[in-house]
Amino acid sequence: MSSGPRAAVIGSGFGGLAAAIRLQALGFRTTVFEARDKPGGRAYVYEEEGHVFDAGPTVITAPGCLEELFVLAGRELAREVELLPVSPFYRLRWADGDAFDYTGDSQAMEQQIHRRSPADVAGYRAFVDYSRRVFEKGYQELAGVPFLRFAEMVRVAPQLMRLRADRSVYAAVARFVKDEHLRQALSFHSLLVGGNPFDTSAIYSLIHFLERKWGVFFPRGGTGALVRSLVAALASMGGELRLADPVSRVALEVVRGKPLHRVQARSGEHTFDLVVSNADLHHTYGTLYRDVPAAVPVRRRLERMAWSMSLFVLYFGTDLPYPDLAHHTVLFGPRYRALLEEIFHGDSLPEDFSLYLHAPTVTDPSLAPPGRGTYYVLAPVPHLGNAPLDWPAIAPGYADRILGALECLMPGLRQHVTVRRWFTPRDFQGELGAYHGSAFSVAPTLTQSAWFRPHNRDPRIPGLYLVGAGTHPGAGLPGVINSAKATVSAVAADFGLAGPGRLAL
Repeated sequence: MSSGPRAAVIGSGFGGLAAAIRLQALGFRTTVFEARDKPGGRAYVYEEEGHVFDAGPTVITAPGCLEELFVLAGRELAREVELLPVSPFYRLRWADGDAFDYTGDSQAMEQQIHRRSPADVAGYRAFVDYSRRVFEKGYQELAGVPFLRFAEMVRVAPQLMRLRADRSVYAAVARFVKDEHLRQALSFHSLLVGGNPFDTSAIYSLIHFLERKWGVFFPRGGTGALVRSLVAALASMGGELRLADPVSRVALEVVRGKPLHRVQARSGEHTFDLVVSNADLHHTYGTLYRDVPAAVPVRRRLERMAWSMSLFVLYFGTDLPYPDLAHHTVLFGPRYRALLEEIFHGDSLPEDFSLYLHAPTVTDPSLAPPGRGTYYVLAPVPHLGNAPLDWPAIAPGYADRILGALECLMPGLRQHVTVRRWFTPRDFQGELGAYHGSAFSVAPTLTQSAWFRPHNRDPRIPGLYLVGAGTHPGAGLPGVINSAKATVSAVAADFGLAGPGRLAL
């Protein structure tokens, strides 16, 4: 491995770590540059007064894509991290008091549906079959394959059109079920990847079958434990992780017909044969490669694209555990479509909100001191490009309003909060370099998916590759991990490392 080409990975989020492991397995000498003092990117970990807060992703699905990475490192996922099953997957609650436990148990789902709308049971079964067909095409066949040429999009377009990928997730669901709360229950998943259910391509309805097929999990020790295990796997293969070593720019030279990327980091200048960027797309082209002429039109195109919403995330610890909560709870506000319209297209902060509450100590009490609880709650909010709000002034009052809204689930909550902190759109922009403070990169609309999404391999900057939420297949843990699979398959082809008899990546 020490004699192979040199690869830089910028950013140690799940996409960056997955790419680094795959590159190292191919024989590249891989160095990961991380600006922050801990790995994980959006999966950062905060610790305060004995509370362990996962900063970002908490819904672990499709464990097979993780297992592949450990196999490449000569390890076994089950020996490195214990994935604890979560049930129900989500508890859904509405402002009128209605509730629904969203599970992978078809019988339990149908029983709940029958109690509220008997006529929708048959429609739900038809939706499951539709979601299965979309999953087989959209995930199993296409998620790990880079769309580098328009011809590849043309090839799959007829199949996607037969699945009506041109419809929105909500419109696809509405074809099958009539009950409005059930429509919301089957369409909210696109929010987990940064998409408006009324704008996001119906291809994302595959998430329902993906969760049903493989389940929803939470790692013992938190998502941070999964990040640490991936870092250990990379180190065992000889890969290098450089923490607190931000990259300020990358210069490109072509020497004897081959690209050389001069990475300027805090630690000095380093030369690589290729760069895989797990950084924000706009940051990659607008900051890191700002001196490369071919980056300019890409930056301008990105500025014309639709970007996902941002988030207000409140982390808090309590002096009692609230054991009756579900691990994941979604609290729908009094409005659904109108609220989403304001979040994705409005220029101000909506008066009401919908919330996602993560209660990890329900599953793993070790993430809080004995007899206490650790939580985070997030509210989707407009990104800064639409609503350039003064979040330092807004945040304290907004946090109090959210805690008050949670008291329907957690009685007396505001009197029991002992620690709290928040992360606003300004923090997404400042700490993560996220354009407009977007939490999930470019939005997953039909015209910003597959070939229309920024490519896993840049077509005009030789030796530059992308991983993460902004490239194919998109956001969410399976999405960013599969982006690494697609990206490194392109690297392998470019370096003559693909083909029969080669390591299966």
